[in-house]
Amino acid sequence: MDATIAPHRIPPEMPQYGEENHIFELMQNMLEQLLIHQPEDPIPFMIQHLHRDNDNVPRIVILGPPASGKTTIAMWLCKHLNSSLLTLENLILNEFSYTATEARRLYLQRKTVPSALLVQLIQERLAEEDCIKQGWILDGIPETREQALRIQTLGITPRHVIVLSAPDTVLIERNLGKRIDPQTGEGHEEGCHRLGSELEDTGKEIYHTTFDWPPESEIQNRLMVPEDISELETAQKLLEYHRNIVRVIPSYPKILKVISADQPCVDVFYQALTYVQSNHRTNAPFTPRVLLLGPVGSGKSLQAALLAQKYRLVNVCCGQLLKEAVADRTTFGELIQPFFEKEMAVPDSLLMKVLSQRLDQQDCIQKGWVLHGVPRDLDQAHLLNRLGYNPNRVFFLNVPFDSIMERLTLRRIDPVTGERYHLMYKPPPTMEIQARLLQNPKDAEEQVKLKMDLFYRNSADLEQLYGSAITLNGDQDPYTVFEYIESGIINPLPKKIP
Repeated sequence: MDATIAPHRIPPEMPQYGEENHIFELMQNMLEQLLIHQPEDPIPFMIQHLHRDNDNVPRIVILGPPASGKTTIAMWLCKHLNSSLLTLENLILNEFSYTATEARRLYLQRKTVPSALLVQLIQERLAEEDCIKQGWILDGIPETREQALRIQTLGITPRHVIVLSAPDTVLIERNLGKRIDPQTGEGHEEGCHRLGSELEDTGKEIYHTTFDWPPESEIQNRLMVPEDISELETAQKLLEYHRNIVRVIPSYPKILKVISADQPCVDVFYQALTYVQSNHRTNAPFTPRVLLLGPVGSGKSLQAALLAQKYRLVNVCCGQLLKEAVADRTTFGELIQPFFEKEMAVPDSLLMKVLSQRLDQQDCIQKGWVLHGVPRDLDQAHLLNRLGYNPNRVFFLNVPFDSIMERLTLRRIDPVTGERYHLMYKPPPTMEIQARLLQNPKDAEEQVKLKMDLFYRNSADLEQLYGSAITLNGDQDPYTVFEYIESGIINPLPKKIP
């Protein structure tokens, strides 16, 4: 069939299934692996890749200058994410690897490991079961552009790269305060003792004269100043780091985040954790199905209008749909009218039929929609899900009670001109106009309180049902709220931090 003459209509279930099961990303990852490894027989390779099911395991690189705390952050992330930590030290100290034996010999001779050998060690380590299943974190590697390019050539691709940054003066001061406990270095095998001492006192407890001083006087008295931490030596290391990092950073566009290390370590850690648990923007086709929830007066209608205007989504207001059905005297409208006349709630079954009729139209399926005014309770939310209208973005707009009362109870309308006013934000220009202003009965204080009580009575159940919902502060400039909503739509949903 010629699609230009008779366009194909894709059933709404198909893109929804693709989005929910990340089909696009699955195929993209598999294609990447095929092109990197180029197996002779692609079919068994793809089957093995699918069985691994490790596309989303952590693959993290943490870089930073000396004394930036990158090793501490890497260790904390490792423990939190249950991943494997890869450092120069533990790669070299692998006693079961011939490559590591050669690397140890060269390190003892030259105080450095050739890039080719280091990358080979990384490749061997990443092929082990724990790294494949649980993911990995590279601490301080790559140090140079050569190492970064060698790692990329082997198809080793991190999902997140973190670069810690702090002023050199701060880093030098931190380094000068380091102290080590010579009695806590017991833990390496005998053959590795010499190398362990060469590798920056690996395994020994590190303290700091300002930030982490031991309370026990016995430990204080035996602490030693480590080698290579003088101001001149630290400055030389920083100079070398700055010379290399500017050439490493361009190797990781779009996946790199710089975090200030000049703040409490816990704050650095949570910023890093939030980043590595986030998903990068994808090229997968995405049809927004947005649900806005919040009490009356929280700004749902305005935000829906802004989203519809910018992204051409269909603005679906449940209350407006019911009014239009009555005004147009449709079949459903005739059934709804008696409830309107008696000021009674429209039954859920009838409401859902009207809503289904609108959401099933082709513009909603193709462009996406932004829904507000429903669901008001858990029963309506379950009905929506059963009918297949599952939102892929849900936002709760939180506004304090006093702000809602201020927004709604001070609204007025001029019966002569139809102009709308607000006694605080948009007062009438003359006393004559003010004298004739009227208040909509729905904006009376008692009515507003009743609607707010009804919303908050059901909000906890709705929050539990929509576990991935994003909660926003709606008590701020509307365009600021819109920016937060916009960010929540165009970016993948963050993973919940335990």
